Amino acid sequence: MRGAAYAICLSGVVEREALRWLNQRGRFVSALVRPLVWLAIFAAGFHFVLGVSIIPPYETYIPYEVYIAPGLVAMILLFNGMQSSLSMVYDREMGSMKTLLISPFPRWFLLVAKLLAGVFVSMVQAYIFLAIAWFWDITPPWAGYLAALPALLLSGLMLGALGLVLSSFIRQLENFAGVMNFVIFPMFFTSSALYPLWRVREASLPVYWLSEINPFTHATELIRFALYEKFAPLSALVVAGYLVLFVILAVWGYDPGRGLMARRAGGE
Repeated sequence: MRGAAYAICLSGVVEREALRWLNQRGRFVSALVRPLVWLAIFAAGFHFVLGVSIIPPYETYIPYEVYIAPGLVAMILLFNGMQSSLSMVYDREMGSMKTLLISPFPRWFLLVAKLLAGVFVSMVQAYIFLAIAWFWDITPPWAGYLAALPALLLSGLMLGALGLVLSSFIRQLENFAGVMNFVIFPMFFTSSALYPLWRVREASLPVYWLSEINPFTHATELIRFALYEKFAPLSALVVAGYLVLFVILAVWGYDPGRGLMARRAGGE
């Protein structure tokens, strides 16, 4: 099969996801309101309690809202990755996903195309959030916005792939919301999104080690460093490693001959 056919398939999947995003205005608004509420209310309260925190690229004190902004960007990627996977469960129930998966394209390519489509939407929302966050004096260097692009892409792919793995476990649409809550909030709160890791280590060593192995921690650090024109090589390697692992698990899970879908069909 020629490369042009793959390009047409990819553009079709991306266009479908973009149209779904544009038509679901509530999804767009909620994706922005959630981190803005944290920024405007949560950060304002803790700015008084915690004072200032240290951002890794610089040995200097900064306002707390500036520290947590990259974590809120990663939150957008995480929630959108889960929402995109939720649509996979919906498509499976409606039968449209079956039409996609029986196409002549390799299953891994279809899943990666779905991932790229979801990440494209997530990155647009992330930059809209950063534009609004400017009114809170969150002003990284202009070059940092461009430097953050590959960090957002890699982190979005990893978090979206995690959502695909979870969606392969879910039989019904109603069960996915509960699973999301058991994954999203533990990942968010046991990460460096809200507090520096050195402060977590001072408070609780077990939570610190959970934060160290948490993929969301390294996604946050990768974005945080990139916004200030720095590179976090360890976080980049960890995020890339989790991405490969999650993609392999997702391809296996959606394989009707070997994965979880085969078990589901056998159980039904």
